[in-house]
Amino acid sequence: MKQHNISLEEAKKLIKFYPNWPKEGVNFVDLLPLLSDADTFSVIIEELGKHLTTPNLAAPEARGFLFAAPLLVTDSKAHNLITFRKNGKLPANEGDLQKVSIVKEYGEDNLFFRKSDLQNAQLSGDVVEISILDDILATGGTAIEMAKHLEALTVEKDGVEYPVKVKEFIFLADLSFLHGKELLETIAPVYSLITF
Repeated sequence: MKQHNISLEEAKKLIKFYPNWPKEGVNFVDLLPLLSDADTFSVIIEELGKHLTTPNLAAPEARGFLFAAPLLVTDSKAHNLITFRKNGKLPANEGDLQKVSIVKEYGEDNLFFRKSDLQNAQLSGDVVEISILDDILATGGTAIEMAKHLEALTVEKDGVEYPVKVKEFIFLADLSFLHGKELLETIAPVYSLITF
């Protein structure tokens, strides 16, 4: 394992806050400075990987991708990534596209994923276990809807239908005053590297 010149606590100091953005009353947390150098980013990815216990990851556009995709090429358990994209970004065959309506702290939105992308998921016994990974846990609205839609599906392998189970939620940062963790814990355990 590579030795790093920066700790998680030092990395945390790089995070920036923008009050009243993108609208009044929202305090935007900017994690993109964590990508400002390779050592800092490596520490973050390594820490996330320590808490991943399934081979299957699901992540929403766009910042979720930045932190989930590198786990596919690390020593973590990650084997495949199911992407949740914004409207008009994900081509799909008829009947394959799944719509997820979400309510975020600053409005309503939709995400989309392809059911066929679950075919690459690895089995854990007789179930497809998935970890949902994103950058920020705020109200939990995005992650809870992703989980509900995934768990409503089954994956067919060799003529057998296997249920989908969200095993855990992983975030870089939890805005604990918004109580999203309590909502998500009704489905699965929640882990965050940093709590504000």
